[in-house]
Amino acid sequence: MTVKRTIAFQGEPGAFSHEACRAFFPDHEPVAFADFEAALEAVKSRACALGLIPVENSTAGRVSEVHHLLPESGLKIIGERFKPIHFQLMAAPGTKIGDVRVVTSMPIALGQCRKLIRRLKARAEAAGDTAGAAKGLADRPDPARAALAPALAAELYGLTILARDVEDETHNTTRFLVMTGDPAPPAPPADAACVTAFVFRVRNLPAALYKALGGFATNGVNMTKLESYMENGAFTATFFYAEVDGRPEDPALARAFEELGFFSDHFEVLGVFAADPFRRKG
Repeated sequence: MTVKRTIAFQGEPGAFSHEACRAFFPDHEPVAFADFEAALEAVKSRACALGLIPVENSTAGRVSEVHHLLPESGLKIIGERFKPIHFQLMAAPGTKIGDVRVVTSMPIALGQCRKLIRRLKARAEAAGDTAGAAKGLADRPDPARAALAPALAAELYGLTILARDVEDETHNTTRFLVMTGDPAPPAPPADAACVTAFVFRVRNLPAALYKALGGFATNGVNMTKLESYMENGAFTATFFYAEVDGRPEDPALARAFEELGFFSDHFEVLGVFAADPFRRKG
């Protein structure tokens, strides 16, 4: 019998990250961790071969905790995956949708399914996460209660789906990064359009950020993401997470990185990976 390699995710079994692991890495066994730090540490220690970590959602925005953890994790980004997010209204077997008076899930999920909750004239009740809400309902069945969670949660916890794909917005999508503990992972295929992810900290000088980014403009490098966060609560030392099209060895990007180095006191490439085809759908 072939033993599957493992892939770490954050959340309860049945979470959207669990669904993503099964969809994108069917040859890996998903392993759940309570928090992002533990999931990343499992990849770093090689307890898990890979990690699949959400970094942003088209409706809810970025997962800020992850951006703080990535530079410290010692891991490399080797891929990205985009997953459309669909919420299912589920309840204990025998429950009728007209009897539902309380809908429970994590606050973001409740906010993304307001129309359904209003139509049911139900009360929204916050839970720690989507799959956890489903598990709690399975543990304590109540014909007046339902949960909003991924379809996988209904499968794992023996719940009945009362209404499918109940999210208000059809474009709801989460972007995941694929992480490895390999310090020098194989490069993407030569013909692949690539993304380079990196972090940097500008020197505490006037116009340092403007000058640091000037090389990307003058060399025609497309920057697709730039996000800031403070390190250790210091207002004068702002870190930036960025993504650009291309590979570090491309002449234009190499020149841009050289100019960035003049105005930064920290710079680190976190990964070079093939751009997911989903990017072109926008």
